[in-house]
Amino acid sequence: MATAHRIAVLSGDGIGPEIVAQAVKVLQALRGQGFDFELREAPVGAGAYLLTGTPLPQSTVEMALASDAVLFGAVGDPRFDHLDASLRPERAILGLRRALGLFADLKQVSVPAELAELSPLRAERVAGVDVLVVRELNGDVYTGQPRGMRVAPDGPFAGEREGFDTMRYAEGEVRRIAHVAFKAARRRSAKLCNVDKANVLATSRVWREVVIDVARDYPDVELTHLYADSAAMQLISHPARFDVILAGNLFGDILSDAASVLTGSIGLPASALLGDAQRGMYEAGHGTALDITERDIANPLACIRAAALMLRHSLGRDDLAQRIEAAVTAVLRQGLRTADLAGGSRVVGTTAMGDAVVAALR
Repeated sequence: MATAHRIAVLSGDGIGPEIVAQAVKVLQALRGQGFDFELREAPVGAGAYLLTGTPLPQSTVEMALASDAVLFGAVGDPRFDHLDASLRPERAILGLRRALGLFADLKQVSVPAELAELSPLRAERVAGVDVLVVRELNGDVYTGQPRGMRVAPDGPFAGEREGFDTMRYAEGEVRRIAHVAFKAARRRSAKLCNVDKANVLATSRVWREVVIDVARDYPDVELTHLYADSAAMQLISHPARFDVILAGNLFGDILSDAASVLTGSIGLPASALLGDAQRGMYEAGHGTALDITERDIANPLACIRAAALMLRHSLGRDDLAQRIEAAVTAVLRQGLRTADLAGGSRVVGTTAMGDAVVAALR
């Protein structure tokens, strides 16, 4: 009998529970064949705040730490924006990353030629695109200190309210994410594009110097550099030129979302959040979409693909991950589409799309 993997399920807010339910349904269909699992659910985000007064209860953290992998939905709700920043639903994501030691976000964006018509770009421009964005998760302007709001002490608007944040990276932070990116490139086409703003930012100059130093350990990988604005333009105009993109937290956030749209919807690509341990967190990476919650129209495919990434990176079942990916592709080739996707022969709801993936698996 197969050892049951412990999977923490953190569905979160908005459409999170709906899409996670479909991913779990797909995992259930794979039971057997030496694969079994135990699901453990816990509150996170706005729902957790209403229950416990915090978006990330300690009990949720402890459950995640005791699990082999975390399947994550989505968190966020503007109705809680009046709260202190530490109590807003989105803070749960940062807390989980820190608690689990996650510092690398891997988002693969692929566009098979036969599905290129889904993209908002011309099919010939995106057909065959396969880009992996490796984004550092813990540093940069999102987490740097000091940060906050104050009265401007000087300058032409002295005396007015101003916001301020700190962009910073230590060499060790850059080094560890660079190794992740180079190893990923080595497994693919051995081409890595580093993205920064070394022409204007001291943080980026340190970043680039460390990346160049790490490159000496990977002489078989071709390293190139682009400034973030140029990278964004080329990602849209010539996406097929890229294989692996390495970027910091801010630029990586923007580029990974831009790359997602190449597929036709941010509801298609998924993310693997990894650290030094085998345990990781896996998510669709899109928002809570509160305007379509409980309407059975959300696209569950990114979350289903997140389950595939979980099988591959944390549970050691690449064979099952490949089956899920093949099933998702088969369903799209059949012409089934959720409301966010253009084209196709039949629009289906969230539950029906999950059922279709299960049917394709069998």
